[in-house]
Amino acid sequence: MNYSEEALKIHSEKKGKIEVISKVKVENKDDLSVAYTPGVAEPCLKINENKDDVYKYTSKGNMVAVVSDGSAVLGLGNIGAEASIPVMEGKAILFKEFANVDAFPICVSSQSVEEIVKTVKMIEPVFGGINLEDISAPRCFEIEDILKEELDIPVFHDDQHGTAIIVTAGIINAVKLIEGKEMQDLEIVINGAGSAGIAICKMLLNMNVKNIVLCDKNGIIQEDSEELNWAQRKMLKYINKKSEKGKLSDAIKGKDVFIGVSRPNMLNEEMIKTMNDKAIVFALANPTPEIMPDQAKKAGVFIIGTGRSDFPNQVNNVLAFPGVFKGALECRASQINEEMKVAAAKAIAEFIPREKLNTENILPKAFDIGVAEAVAEAVKKAAIETDVNRI
Repeated sequence: MNYSEEALKIHSEKKGKIEVISKVKVENKDDLSVAYTPGVAEPCLKINENKDDVYKYTSKGNMVAVVSDGSAVLGLGNIGAEASIPVMEGKAILFKEFANVDAFPICVSSQSVEEIVKTVKMIEPVFGGINLEDISAPRCFEIEDILKEELDIPVFHDDQHGTAIIVTAGIINAVKLIEGKEMQDLEIVINGAGSAGIAICKMLLNMNVKNIVLCDKNGIIQEDSEELNWAQRKMLKYINKKSEKGKLSDAIKGKDVFIGVSRPNMLNEEMIKTMNDKAIVFALANPTPEIMPDQAKKAGVFIIGTGRSDFPNQVNNVLAFPGVFKGALECRASQINEEMKVAAAKAIAEFIPREKLNTENILPKAFDIGVAEAVAEAVKKAAIETDVNRI
């Protein structure tokens, strides 16, 4: 199937991918009077008396805003708000299909941090959670930080945290297959110091990994690096504990794990051969990874994952964000904290029974039934244990 042609056809025929469907029938005068005026005045008055009743009488408690400014859409770059709508509609569908969470695209025609924050704060009454999507770094960090501070509903930038959760789950399971290795022992290099790379780095540090080297287009990030943004510079105190310098080819030497959230063909077989035995590679550039799985295997890689569905061990964010929001919404969490993200990663890893774990099966498949529910329960439990739940 030619997916590009088929996508154009479907989007054109259907005029987009989402619609609003009523939960109640409106077939006669009484139905109309209950759904709208005069009956609708009563829930309005109840909410006016007690603002929290908005969760009781409206869709807010199961509604997520998928917010983007179109500045970093897929691998297409800064294509703007209108051009991002098909992606955000798709995201809304995934929320519904995988977790029965209602979601709606909010594509903002501004790339100002202040204006995006103001917009989200102004629409917050309608939504129980905010999923930030395809907003370029470092603005995405700033927008998320401000909104988390100023809103009392969950705010989650999926490009950061969804990817970090899945990669962490994959590493948890990969390590189980390597005798004598523990998570904290791993020497890791991450190529790509944007939103996903930094979030992955932070999460692995939270999992007690001791040494992570972060690389950008110029090579290893260290004190003398030029052209670093504030988010990258902030990471300096936590990474590169051995003060390594050089290019990616230098950084990868003696490492146990390579994680690529960068560009196609950044790795070759010779570089792989300088890694430690039983090397783990996550080559997540899409659609063309940093190295193709057959090349990686030929060079001696023990486990490889990509972002593609036509290879084993797909790192697919749909394993995370539907369940994360489902769990957060069900307990009316005020935020999605680090403990909840770690709980999600562990739930995804544990979804594969130990006896079914192998080098080509370290992550669940996108359509494995029950993943979102398992993640939601783990997230909900972590929210309760950390006192961010409100029901």
